[in-house]
Formats: sequence, structure tokens, C-alpha cells
Amino acid sequence: MTHTRIRAGRSAAPPLRLLLPLAALSCVWLRAVPLTAQTAPSAPPAHAQSQSALQAADTILQQMSRITGLPVKGALKKQLISKPEMKKYLEENLRIEMPPEEMLGQEAALKTFGIVGPDFDFEKFLVSFYTEQAAGFYDPRRKTMFMADWVAPDLQSTVLAHELTHALQDQSFDLWKFMHATPDDDDATAAREALVEGYATLSMTQASLGSVPIEKVPSLDSLMDQLVNQQMAEFPVFTKAPYFLRFQALFPYVQGMHFARRGLKLGGWKRLNETFRHPPASTAEIFQPDLYFDPPPQAQVTKPEQNVLPLPPPPALERSGSLKRVEANVMGEIGYYALIGQLVSQEEAQKLSASWRADRYLVYEGPGPSQYTLVARTRWSSPEAAAAFCGDYRALLQKRWPESTTNAAPAAGAHRAAPGILPRTSGARRAFLLRRGDECSWAEGVPEAQAPELQKWLAALP
Repeated sequence: MTHTRIRAGRSAAPPLRLLLPLAALSCVWLRAVPLTAQTAPSAPPAHAQSQSALQAADTILQQMSRITGLPVKGALKKQLISKPEMKKYLEENLRIEMPPEEMLGQEAALKTFGIVGPDFDFEKFLVSFYTEQAAGFYDPRRKTMFMADWVAPDLQSTVLAHELTHALQDQSFDLWKFMHATPDDDDATAAREALVEGYATLSMTQASLGSVPIEKVPSLDSLMDQLVNQQMAEFPVFTKAPYFLRFQALFPYVQGMHFARRGLKLGGWKRLNETFRHPPASTAEIFQPDLYFDPPPQAQVTKPEQNVLPLPPPPALERSGSLKRVEANVMGEIGYYALIGQLVSQEEAQKLSASWRADRYLVYEGPGPSQYTLVARTRWSSPEAAAAFCGDYRALLQKRWPESTTNAAPAAGAHRAAPGILPRTSGARRAFLLRRGDECSWAEGVPEAQAPELQKWLAALP
């Protein structure tokens, strides 16, 4: 869930991963750039203007190569595309990128964590979201720059500056392979997308600044944050989406640009280009760039294996003939930031999410409509941080499972805490939450028959 994904280098993708992909979200940021913020789309360009836009792409590709230091290694494939063609293309790519079973898993995770309601149609949302925002994109699968034929020339040049940076990244680092290198770890994929999109946003902004070095603009980060928030009001599908999805959609561009700018200050574009060979392993490194660029000696979040907790499939659920596992993934700091930000408060998210250290979750589909079982395990920076998160999630469970019984709170410092809450619904499905040391684990939507065994199993995890 980290992310409703839609990742760079991907044409369309999923939710708990909800990273929004290269093929769709670029214009979200592009339209917030000062150079084009007030530019309104014009009528479809005449044939001569269309050809001019195609020719301009090669010139802008060379310009972005000079800015970034990434070489042009081959001829650029480019194609003009109409609005109907754009919609059809994005829909087809979405189905290629997210086959039905992956779409189901992503939607189930969103519903199980309480991010969307039981009637939420994730595929319909993604199609509307993409087509609302599409203005042109580079497709790393087809190695082609698709240019909208209805976009005004001045906005088109800004779109091209961003998207052709992706073309250069692709020629040097193979974006398709780069973005598919961490399957079943949405957090790691989100970190890679933030690098790809933040880098392209930075290069695009440098192109708009001309000879003024972007490193010399002191208030750029805060200015961009404000502009993005202002411009997103133009997109009704985005504006009405849950906070979790909105935050995840903007993360690659906003936090990704902050990360990229930190690398640029340390060693210019050469240093930033090196990050593709050793990319950040988690979104914690995107939120806190010094964890990547200048890690402390005992940094706890820099190794990929430290960001994932073991959570094998529980035997009690696997044996059940009525349950089917539909998702297994990692939320990461981005996922828990967005989750806490939506379901508790953004203030609490800012205070607590940086204490995230590792997690894993599983989602099972039951026989009834929108009937899901969630099992999750998280690790935090300290027992105190784990207790704070457990307190927040306990309150969320009590809201979702109103008919509950609450056991006495565990003694301070207890290695193994007794279940702090054991709510149940009239449908005989249970939820329980455990804390031990720096970990907080829970399960919800558990069929009553499997609940006792699952609770013991979860408490006994090494």
C-alpha cells in the first residue's frame, strides 16, 4: 500500500503501492511549474505546429543531455497522439501493468486498511485519474515519446523537458528493468520512482531557469510545494481522492525532488547520476536524504533486508478452504505516513512515521463481498515508538470493530504483551493487536474459527 502504485518506468500500476506512473502523473507536476502555471491549453495545433513540436523534441533532448550529463545514445522515437488515442493507450497499458489478480490485491489492501470504502472501484479510479491528467509521456516499454496533439506549444516544451529526461535515463539505465527490480516490495519501488521522477522534475526546473543554477535558488522546495497544491485543484478526480492516494501520487515528484536536490548540492549531476547504480532502498531515505547521502555509522534503514520483516503465510489461514491470499507486500515509511495522515492526522504522521524501520503485510480474500483478512507486522525505532503506533492503530480498530472487548494494558517493558484488544463483529470475525518491544503486529477480519491459532502464531513469530 505503500502505494497505490503507479510507477515511473511503468505505464500504470497499483495502490498500496500507489505510486503513480511515469505515463500518467508527469503533468501533475509539470503544470505546477512557474513557467507554465498560467498556461491554458489551446485548440489542437495545425499540421505545421505538430511537425514543429516533433522537431523540437530532438532539440530539447540535446538540451536535457547538456543539463544532466546523460548522453544521447540513440535516435528518439516520437509520436503525436490525440485525446481518444491517449485514453485508449492508458487503459491498455493499465491492464498490461496490472493484470486482474494484481488489481484485486491492490484494491483489497486499500479496503482492508480502511483507506477506501467497500464499494470503491480501483480500476475505474485509475482510468479516470490517468485520463484526467495525461498530457504526454515517455514510455520506456516502447521506447517512445508520446506527445499530446492538443497541448499548447509552450506547455509542450515543458512536458518534453521532463519526459525526455526519462528518455535519457532510459538510454543509460533501462528504466523498465530499473522499475521492476523490486517485486513485492512497494516501498523499494516507491523509492526508485521518487529518484526517477524527482530527478526529472529537477532537470525540467533547471531548463526553465535557464542560466541560473538550480542549486542557487534557496526557496525552490517550498515554492514548488505551494504551486503543486494550488494547481492540483484543477483535477477533480485527484481532489476528491482519499488523502492516502493523493499523498502517494505526489510523493515521487515532491519528496523525490527534495531528495534529488540534496544529491545535486553534494556533487552535481554526476553525483545524482551515480544514484541509479546504487538506488535508495526505502522511502525512508527519500524522506530523509542524509540517510542515503550521508548515513550515520549505525544507520538502521539503509540495507534492503532490514526494511522487510519476515511474515510467512499463517498456517491457520492457508489451510482454510474459504480464504485466498491476494496480496503480500511492504508499506514502508511512505505507506504508514499516508495511512496515519488519512486515518489519524497529518500532524501525527509527521511525528511518528520517521520512526518506521520495517514491515510486511498479507491480505486474504474471503467468500463474501469485500470480505478480507489482514495480517500485518511492523518494527519501529524504539519500544516507545511502537507503543505510540499501537495506540493509534488500536483506536482505528475500535472504530472499525465497534463491538469489542478490551483487555488490560500490558505492563511497561513487557517482552510479550497480551492482546490489547480483541474486538469482534456480529459476523463472527475478529481483530487483535499485539505489541512486543519495538514491534506492533495485528490481524483483522479473521474468521472466528482461525482466530485463536492465528493469535498464538503471530505472538510467537521470531
